[in-house]
Amino acid sequence: MKDYIVRATAANGQVRVFAATTREVVETAREHHNTSPVATAALGRLLTAGAMMGSMMKNDTDMLTIQIRGDGPLGGITVTADSHANVKGYVNNPDVVLPPKNGKLDVGGAVGIGLIQVIKDLGLKEPYSGQTILVTSEIAEDLTYYFANSEQVPSSVGLGVLMEKDNTVKCAGGFIIQMMPFATDETISQIEENLKNVTSVTNLLEQGYTPEQLLETLLGNVGLEITDTIPTQFYCNCSKERVEQAVVSVGKKDIQEMIDEGKPIEVKCFFCNTAYQYTVEELKQIIKRSK
Repeated sequence: MKDYIVRATAANGQVRVFAATTREVVETAREHHNTSPVATAALGRLLTAGAMMGSMMKNDTDMLTIQIRGDGPLGGITVTADSHANVKGYVNNPDVVLPPKNGKLDVGGAVGIGLIQVIKDLGLKEPYSGQTILVTSEIAEDLTYYFANSEQVPSSVGLGVLMEKDNTVKCAGGFIIQMMPFATDETISQIEENLKNVTSVTNLLEQGYTPEQLLETLLGNVGLEITDTIPTQFYCNCSKERVEQAVVSVGKKDIQEMIDEGKPIEVKCFFCNTAYQYTVEELKQIIKRSK
């Protein structure tokens, strides 16, 4: 099954909802970064959320960045997405290994105490930026808290990544449910009641639930209306020319030192780990161009 996001409304527009299946997105990220299981789970959860939050934006040029900075061994997670749900991301320390906690991957322990920041570049003079503390460091609850406190949108976020014994991704996905300002108390209570019955997203995904079935289970009989489905993928738009900007940023003095050493250099893209080689001749050209 290809990865996709379902966008829908419920209770006559009082609620807007998103659900996604993202196994391919997360597995592609795992392959690119060679992440450990707990790093895959942490990055996978944020990639899933990023894809859904990206799909909330209106314009082709809109960009979303989510950064988690914690004091745990992962160091931090960065994810960016566009309005077409193309998403990419990385963790600072991809090979972190921790013992399981309550039989599950210890994402909270890997992330640690810290902050989550969401930056939306909507083509205005200044990007919108909101930041809240990590409440559990399990990512879904942290985003629930972020939406309520930074965007004043009562929300419920569920995210899950399940690994195979060989450390590949078995399934991944999630949901975001958001109350509109005019949502009635009755609708809110009904959805809260439904959410109590969902023990974990991972359980439902493992049973083969599609995003549509996830939403039916979560929303029950409050009148689900699917508006559209959009594909989502791990996609990095890096190129040798783009990565050259990172080379330029180290400064002419350092580039000259590399030239003097007489050896080609290799620079990797943070987001997809693709390596780009620059010969001594190309480094000389970069210095010329940056004058």
